[in-house]
Amino acid sequence: MIETSNINPKMLKFLPWLGAMAIFMQALDGTILNTSLPTIAKELGKSPLEIQSIIVSYTLTVALLIPLSGWLSDKYGTKKIFQLAILIFTLGSTLCAFATSLPFLVISRIVQAIGGSMMVPVVRLAIIYAYPKQELLKVINFITIPGLVGPLLGPSLGGVLVETLSWHWIFLVNIPFGIIALWMTTFAIPDFKHPVFKFDIRGLILFSGGITVLTLVMELTSSRVIGLNMIIALSLISAFLVGLYVYHAKHKQHPLIDLNLFKIRTLKIGIIGNLITRLGIGGMPFLIPLLLQIGYGYTATVAGLMMIPSAASNIIAKSFVVPIVNKFGYRNTLISNTIILGFIICLFFFLQSESPIYYIIPLMILNGFFSSIQFTAMNTLSLADLNENTSSEGNSLLAVTQQLSLTFGISTAALILGIFRQAGFVAGVEVQAFRYSFLALGVLTILSTYIFFQLKESDGASMSGKK
Repeated sequence: MIETSNINPKMLKFLPWLGAMAIFMQALDGTILNTSLPTIAKELGKSPLEIQSIIVSYTLTVALLIPLSGWLSDKYGTKKIFQLAILIFTLGSTLCAFATSLPFLVISRIVQAIGGSMMVPVVRLAIIYAYPKQELLKVINFITIPGLVGPLLGPSLGGVLVETLSWHWIFLVNIPFGIIALWMTTFAIPDFKHPVFKFDIRGLILFSGGITVLTLVMELTSSRVIGLNMIIALSLISAFLVGLYVYHAKHKQHPLIDLNLFKIRTLKIGIIGNLITRLGIGGMPFLIPLLLQIGYGYTATVAGLMMIPSAASNIIAKSFVVPIVNKFGYRNTLISNTIILGFIICLFFFLQSESPIYYIIPLMILNGFFSSIQFTAMNTLSLADLNENTSSEGNSLLAVTQQLSLTFGISTAALILGIFRQAGFVAGVEVQAFRYSFLALGVLTILSTYIFFQLKESDGASMSGKK
């Protein structure tokens, strides 16, 4: 039984706008940083190829805390938790703007991520509770549009800000949005509550510990901070913690992540596909701005503008996904699209240090277009066979997976780039290490196609309309 404060027409009028603002803030913050990394690295006295922890710390924290956000909003109310989320996110942004060292900045990003982990899931939950099912599709489509605009504006805005003002402004821009959103919560969001079970604290500790240690291994390895013995030791610790969580989840009535969900074939393949496929394609938004600035010497503004074709084609591709999946089905779509994406990433290998900048634009357009088809198809496949009893937990699991895949994608790209930078056969201009990294990521993407061969022709038929 849902407990709620009185919902008036004013709330229903402004709630979608509040949701749109939350999604825009998160999407903008997630992309505005990419083109700013070299400038931040220079001012903090670090290598731009070794400070991906600024991004990874955020995405990892969001992923690990998403399950907690839903529980908190159900127990204490969507309005209170959303207000808290905005406050923490804005505070974290302020701390980031005043950071004077890399550890300080990483800690500030974690604070920001604590707010970010609650911000979008809670307002989306409020919308699900507030609107009848027949209106939900229209409202959710409305609030997701800013999520597409954010990546379109973020990289170029970040480049302009770091060149005309300073890198601190990429975090300061969040403050006015945070103040407006906080003001809107006084009249635009109902305070829904829902009966909850006792939260699985032990599960959170085990799962978070295992994933965090694994990410730490990848980060420290790419930065060449630890030796082989320490890598093996930490990897074993990570595997042990994850194994303990699996044992714990199988013996607990309401675990953090219900492993029984993996009995749903389409959800299992969609989740695994998200994780494995994004190891290859997830690092592209991280690597390309670095290639343009470090490899080719372009300014942050130019690097940001060069990301627009990819973001624009990503948006355009959204209208093609449904017809493609309806015609070919999820199995054929995902197998062929993953292979195409892998070859596109491999084509970046043929860029030379003297290649004109406009050579990159067609590759950016193709990468953005087919990435959009890939992500949309994988995500909708994951939800295809969920029912009333599994839709909430399945959706949360997908959200966690999406964030973890971002984390692992960036960490994998940084690790591969670090390996090639140290390899003797690619010594010379900085572009060479990037070229071989793209080739490796492309091959990794093609190999990930194997998971989609496990699909049946009929899988996802209820979503695609293909019988």
